[in-house]
Amino acid sequence: MSPVPSEPEQPQPARSSGEFAALARPERGALLERGPELAAARHAVDALVAGATAGPPARGGVLVLRGDPGLGKTTLLAEIHRMARDRCTVLTARGGETLTQVPFHLTRQLLQPALDGYGSAGVHHLFGEQFDLVAPALGLAPPPPPSAAPADPQGVRDGLVRLLGRLADGLRDKPPVLLVDDAHWADTETLTWLDAFTRTRQDHGVPVLVVLAHRPLPSGTGDGADRGHPLAALADRALLTLGLCALTREATAELAREALGDHADERFCQELWTVTEGNPYETVELLAKVRDRTLEPVAGTAGLLRGLAAGARGGGLVARLEELGSGPTHLAWAIAVLGADSTPDLLAQLTGMDTRELADHTERLRRARIVTAPPARNAPDGHPPEFAHPLIGSAVYGSMPAGVRTALHGRAAWALTEAGHGPAAASRHLLEVHPDDDEDIVDRLRAAAVEHLAVGAPDAARRCLERALAEPPGPAAYARVLYELGCASLLTAPAATVLHLRSALDLPGLDDTLRTDATYRLAQALAHNNQLRDAARAVAAEAARTPPGTGRRRLQAAHFMYEGFQAAEQDGPGRSRRLAELTAGFTGADNSERALLAVRGFDAMLRGEPADEVVRLCDRALADGRPARGLGWTDTTWGFEIPALTGIAYVFADRPDRAEALFTEAVRAFEISGWSGAHLAFAHALLGLVHRRRGDLPRAQHHLEEALRLADRVGDGLPVHWDTACLLIDTLLARGRTTEARSVADRHAFGPPWPGAIVLPDGPSVLGRLLLAEGRAEEAVRTLEEAAEALTTRGRHHVVWAPWPFDLARALAPADPDRAAGIATEAVAHAERLGTPTALGEALRCAALFASPPEARALLTRAVAHLAASPSRYEEARARLDLAHATGSPAALAKAATLAATCGADTLAATAVTARASAHPPE
Repeated sequence: MSPVPSEPEQPQPARSSGEFAALARPERGALLERGPELAAARHAVDALVAGATAGPPARGGVLVLRGDPGLGKTTLLAEIHRMARDRCTVLTARGGETLTQVPFHLTRQLLQPALDGYGSAGVHHLFGEQFDLVAPALGLAPPPPPSAAPADPQGVRDGLVRLLGRLADGLRDKPPVLLVDDAHWADTETLTWLDAFTRTRQDHGVPVLVVLAHRPLPSGTGDGADRGHPLAALADRALLTLGLCALTREATAELAREALGDHADERFCQELWTVTEGNPYETVELLAKVRDRTLEPVAGTAGLLRGLAAGARGGGLVARLEELGSGPTHLAWAIAVLGADSTPDLLAQLTGMDTRELADHTERLRRARIVTAPPARNAPDGHPPEFAHPLIGSAVYGSMPAGVRTALHGRAAWALTEAGHGPAAASRHLLEVHPDDDEDIVDRLRAAAVEHLAVGAPDAARRCLERALAEPPGPAAYARVLYELGCASLLTAPAATVLHLRSALDLPGLDDTLRTDATYRLAQALAHNNQLRDAARAVAAEAARTPPGTGRRRLQAAHFMYEGFQAAEQDGPGRSRRLAELTAGFTGADNSERALLAVRGFDAMLRGEPADEVVRLCDRALADGRPARGLGWTDTTWGFEIPALTGIAYVFADRPDRAEALFTEAVRAFEISGWSGAHLAFAHALLGLVHRRRGDLPRAQHHLEEALRLADRVGDGLPVHWDTACLLIDTLLARGRTTEARSVADRHAFGPPWPGAIVLPDGPSVLGRLLLAEGRAEEAVRTLEEAAEALTTRGRHHVVWAPWPFDLARALAPADPDRAAGIATEAVAHAERLGTPTALGEALRCAALFASPPEARALLTRAVAHLAASPSRYEEARARLDLAHATGSPAALAKAATLAATCGADTLAATAVTARASAHPPE
């Protein structure tokens, strides 16, 4: 990139890659009988260009060319390139059989040329705040240091989606066409990025056409595509999938007569078609051999075709290569190993050849149609040689003696390292080297894993570390590699993380700090896998073995947290008591004390302890009102749960302003760091909680629906799904949208069996409220009674977090008023202990149901006063409406209606308006 100018440069048209430029002269055979495919491609390009100028809805999408090897997919792509290049920005990439495990390999091929037209400032402008996150994946910036947190693969993927969208938006006059050849050999990271982009493209009105050429996918269900293959999702959304067929007998004859002359007779053409089975590549190759041998295309030579054809396939091709001599053969082997890295310097290091030998042998391979490369006399240092067809590359690579192939990969890894390409670039070769107790290879693979994690490629990191274990590491390092492998799979495979970390903890080699960290991460993985009890036991056992100090307190915080998160617990009051005793003298002197204070504050909130005490604990868990350094939202030492617990406790202590500041910071921190999966979804859910408690119901609904959208991209049945669905159901019920609430409940299976973790807020309480709204009183009573038993046993009496007393009292009132009144009275007592205006107002409003009219008016007056002093506008509107009904005051009805409308509580507002109209009918 050029130096940073004072103003961002204007983007220049992106360059196409050399390999497709070289294919601009398509083989005649590959275009015969391809009229429908070319017409479909031309229509897609025309629609793309028209849509780019006309605006939304976006045109483009995905076009798939599918066919067996040799049917002309590459040549068709070259023809699409030719037809689109004057009107579109064509970006190209090609997969490689030996490159499938190189993360973002095709992404770089596609996007780097497009970014060449921008200066440094222009590139930074395109990336926005996510330059540091996404640029390393494209090779435009070095990976972050090993001390940095691993990049979230979802965040990197989203950043690349936004980058392509911005590129496309700036190229409306020449919209992008992405041509991907041999997509069956594409790296997984590129395919998931393209999948994510094509899923969101239409939503954002971005005109981009993606053309994928690939071989048929492995057999599976449905149309034959293996549904687990990353290409399957792209194929499912394709505008059109074109299956390429072999040439007919007539087209084969036409091709033969064009190549050899009109005198090619019918018997010869028939045999040509039989031998090649109409495969265009094999037909062209065989015709070239006939021409080279100066054979007459007549019936008398037809019998020679089968023997000639054998030299173009498999063993015959290898024999033809060996006939060229050892020099060209060794050079072809080196090209097969290096692939796109086949530069003259690296080829020289692998083969030991000098510049003249390389040029001579490359020329011989080119003349034998084994590689394509500019003639040496024209471009001795030009485009690296590559095989003329993937079939040739596969045959050459497969024909190499195993020992030679392994040795070449080892030399390639060394050469790339010496050339300054870094551990990640060399790692694909190290993966192919036979294990040999080499500590240096273990160290290099570990370093490569760090780089892969830093660019958001945890699967590549996992492959490196698994290969390092096979070397194997020495006794002193074995447990550390297992630990690193467990950490590498933490975001993507919790079950594998558990296995690796447990194995690491069972071996010697981890110092006290690493043992603590390994146990903490083991607990995180177990919790993510819905094994909260196992998580709590793991950290408790390690804490008992850990000397007093920061490490032990870190484990104790995790133990109390995972115990408290469990939906069922044998001794909840005892655990709460032990936690209170442990933290009694804490002042927040360090992060371990702050973390335990956050857990204690959350637990005190659930128990319904005085809100002032909850706030005091939360304040001490922070530093000047913010998470302390090292305890932030994206800090991996403690996890995001610690600041989340503090903010949630603030919400239910009637301090939503403090919670909103924390949760807004969470959204920003996650977005900047690229944590755009479950973490960002949870942050939006927490903001939805804040706005629900404030009574801004439309805003709460917006954040909660965004949280579900983000969570749905990650998977199904995540903890964030339960919490968000619960909050959204509660919010929709407050708005009077019972049918929508039921739809959310059904879509997310909200109800028993409940997850192993508690739900935010209490799930059974909210389900009971939904059942009541639907008129299913008996089911509601059973559900609320089960909630009461579970929570009371654990000593959890926060009547706003778990509002079952209010709804159960109302449900029981017609049939069992005495019991209902007792529940309401007990709720008042718990609310008085808690002391928040919201809890007091809600409890008094419920108690008014069982009082005489004068007493009810007094209780409702007090309830309104408390709620007016609270942040809970929706609850205040309900109390004002109840008071208006009790007093018959038109002014009170008007105020209730206005407040309910302001909250977005549509049904409540309509009820108030109707009541007011009934009290004062129009004249």
